[in-house]
Amino acid sequence: MRAAKGRTEDCNRAQAHVRLNQARAFLDVAELVESEENDLSTEHVSAALAVLAGIAAADAACCAALGNRSRGQDHRQAMVLVAQAGSDRKAMSRALSQLLDLKDNAHYGMVFVSPEQVKKAVRQARILVAGASKLLTDQS
Repeated sequence: MRAAKGRTEDCNRAQAHVRLNQARAFLDVAELVESEENDLSTEHVSAALAVLAGIAAADAACCAALGNRSRGQDHRQAMVLVAQAGSDRKAMSRALSQLLDLKDNAHYGMVFVSPEQVKKAVRQARILVAGASKLLTDQS
């Protein structure tokens, strides 16, 4: 596995738990917003929260498994780190990649996110949260 380029920050299990709790909170709200009668703007919010959940879960997984997390401007650096973290690393890296593909539009775009994209984003965030949770549980 290649080493991640860019800035990283050391982190520990306690910080991994904090990021995992944040990821779960983002995911909980994304799921809540997704389940409501939505207009296009609230679907955008759900997708944005799912992306934040995935990024926080990726941080948690990396802190738990590697002792560091990505801190560079390019969130795609985190994919390289996640690809080194635990037995679910391939699924987690793929899920993070798919969320990051949606990030700019979900967070900053003027084009609305489709209901299908929202469902997919929430699914990908669930994969990352579950993977990070498993890493923290397995290492307890």
